[in-house]
Amino acid sequence: VNAGEIHAIMGPNGSGKSTLAQVLAGRDSYWVTEGEVFFEGKNLLEMAPEDRARQGIFMAFQYPVEIPGVSNTYFLKAALNAIRKHRGQDELDAMDFLKLVKEKMKLMDMDESLINRRVNEGFSGGEKKRNEIFQMAVLDPKLAILDETDSGLDIDALKIVANGVNALHARHRAVIVITHYQRLLNYIVPDYVHVLSNGRFVRSGGKELALELEDKGYAWLEEEVENVQTVKS
Repeated sequence: VNAGEIHAIMGPNGSGKSTLAQVLAGRDSYWVTEGEVFFEGKNLLEMAPEDRARQGIFMAFQYPVEIPGVSNTYFLKAALNAIRKHRGQDELDAMDFLKLVKEKMKLMDMDESLINRRVNEGFSGGEKKRNEIFQMAVLDPKLAILDETDSGLDIDALKIVANGVNALHARHRAVIVITHYQRLLNYIVPDYVHVLSNGRFVRSGGKELALELEDKGYAWLEEEVENVQTVKS
């Protein structure tokens, strides 16, 4: 996955899509027994989750968690300054941070009241997803992993979130979009589509692969993989 590219990962339920995302982000409930994952020459699997975040990894969760008692402002300022410090940059003071936040809120077409609310507390499903894309805008990651960002969104909320992701598409940033359905890819157009089945990548292609999956489903591809494995055995 190169900077500036958008990769979509698709697959049926239980294929390992969210597991892959959480392993990349560093969730401690998973233990990788074999293999390496390199990001900018460093093995992510040897890094703590917070170090991965400082390195430029961002993950938007399928089910964003609420953080009672912590405002969006405090959360984002602390996270951004930790990243800037890691990069050898000066930390932003309150005035500079507020200026940055207002710029990003305008870009994301967000209600300014959200920034003063507790992180995701009392947010609707659509507000939570928009808030995560807003966090992505402020933190400016090098690699953004969007785990089923379209889950639970109606078409209007989906378009708003997709427009936000597209507005943040940049040469220095790679994006991995994880989804079940092709409809999200009508709005966030990927450079590459990969299909995950039973924990393995079984097919890669362009946008047309997503359209084929929308038309045929996943069963034909899983059957094709089983036939190949049978022949090899």
